[in-house]
Amino acid sequence: MKIDVELKKERRTEPFDSDDPLTFASERTDHIFYLDGKVNPSGQVAWTNPRIEPYAEMKGIMPGAVVFHYGVEIFEGAKAFEHPDGDLYTFRLRENAERLNRSSAALCMPAIPVEDQLQAVNTLLDIDRLWSPRQEGASLYIRPAVIGVTDAMGITSGTDFRFMVFASAGGAYYAQGFNPITLLHSHDFKRAAPNNFGMSKAGGIYGLTVRHVLEAKKKAEKAGFNPNDVGQVLYSSVDGKFVEEAGAMNHYCVTKDGTIIIPEFTNTILDSITARSFIEEGENALGREVVQATIPLEDFFNVIKSGEVVEAGGLGTAAVVSPVGTYLVDQGEGDLEELVVGDGGVGPVTQQMYDWLTGVQTGKVEAPEDWLQKVPRTA
Repeated sequence: MKIDVELKKERRTEPFDSDDPLTFASERTDHIFYLDGKVNPSGQVAWTNPRIEPYAEMKGIMPGAVVFHYGVEIFEGAKAFEHPDGDLYTFRLRENAERLNRSSAALCMPAIPVEDQLQAVNTLLDIDRLWSPRQEGASLYIRPAVIGVTDAMGITSGTDFRFMVFASAGGAYYAQGFNPITLLHSHDFKRAAPNNFGMSKAGGIYGLTVRHVLEAKKKAEKAGFNPNDVGQVLYSSVDGKFVEEAGAMNHYCVTKDGTIIIPEFTNTILDSITARSFIEEGENALGREVVQATIPLEDFFNVIKSGEVVEAGGLGTAAVVSPVGTYLVDQGEGDLEELVVGDGGVGPVTQQMYDWLTGVQTGKVEAPEDWLQKVPRTA
């Protein structure tokens, strides 16, 4: 794939050093990659006009584009890290590209060749590599996305699409850093119905969490708790029987014998690359059993009370590992039951999980084969 490149006239020329703590994905780099797709009447797709240009307002999309009206959009989230050798490395980027295509299929959008996705990301990162922040816990956050741009009022995914990739320099996802958050569970909040696209990174699913978190904070405040402590909600299945996700993350818990338990991936739970990293390598890297299971919701609350579960949290690209110190459980009529996990702090297994995976990502710990890929220097 030959990529046309238009460089920004005033682009970064010095490494990105900042004395002030960076917020998550807060600083856009100088450029963006685009690729246009069109599906012909026989169902074949042609991806054309690969280009990198200065990051700016998007051009050439009509107000009637189906992305604006019917949510024809999916996205990915990946990271790149500057290692001690001075080079940039992406973390499990191929898995992100493959998952993007699974998400596209769920929304009736065409796949993009994985190798083209990887080339797009690597070329963009090479051009903007000086944006890699030199700060502990920081990274370049990579946002690939596909949108439907067909100008149509009929409900359709359309025939015209745009793939884009841009990057952002930033720090930790949560402003409080690696500290326990509170999850609130209420049967009022459901993330995804079965047999739809809950296993995909579709914008509509994540947009819904914004309202749920705001409503969860209101519930907490009315019950006498600090609303600022509520970071996300704990999602259960539509029938209310099983644990599903920790807000925008996969959920995990740790039993008192050190076993890490992650809910089984279903069509209502995202197949998290972060969670899969622990599933695939947790036993070798951490010396702990990592299992997936269907977790009954009431049983989960009971084993927190009994002390059988001593740690819990969320797993995802943005936060990596996010410890949960407390669950607030909606009992109805404004009452919330407070369940403290272990001693309410960051447990030793959670700390071990975080240290290992961030160590792998930043080149401080040996990575499993093919997890890290150096960004080629070609610009």
